[in-house]
Amino acid sequence: MAVTPPVCDFGAPAPDFLLPDPDGHPFSLSQIAGTRGTLVMFICNHCPYVQAIIDRIARDAAELQKLGIGVVAISANDVTEYPQDSPEHMAIEARKHGFTFPYLYDQSQDVARAYDAQCTPDFFGYNAQLQLQYRGRFDSSRRTAAESDARRELFEAMVQIAETGQGPREQIASMGCSIKWRS
Repeated sequence: MAVTPPVCDFGAPAPDFLLPDPDGHPFSLSQIAGTRGTLVMFICNHCPYVQAIIDRIARDAAELQKLGIGVVAISANDVTEYPQDSPEHMAIEARKHGFTFPYLYDQSQDVARAYDAQCTPDFFGYNAQLQLQYRGRFDSSRRTAAESDARRELFEAMVQIAETGQGPREQIASMGCSIKWRS
């Protein structure tokens, strides 16, 4: 079932975290944070909404990192029910798509709850002071990729945040598969 997260809560602070990558190396928010902003993405391996844009995510993340924006992806899905989202498969997915950013596993789901993540993908764009400025969609893609010339909404918002510290006031919410919460 498709889920749409709430609108941006401008200025909300980024919750801190310490999460491992698939190899067990821990990363904290302070290690991820960029000098000009930070993008926290909740994604997973099996979601068709994520798969429709995964190569675009990798492309845009690499470009944003060159602009001084820290980038991280987090998977919080219940891997007992969705084994394709396990850390072993996360590592394969990261290599396959050439991730230049850490892909972390939130086994306890505490970080996803702290961020109030609702779906995959769910994007949180912060300014240099780690104040929320964007909680919108990646682009007009849904379960299938939008046209190759679709407006790069997340990318444009993060560039604006890097340049001004403020995100766009008009944002269209992301849509995706619900986070797979443990019972």
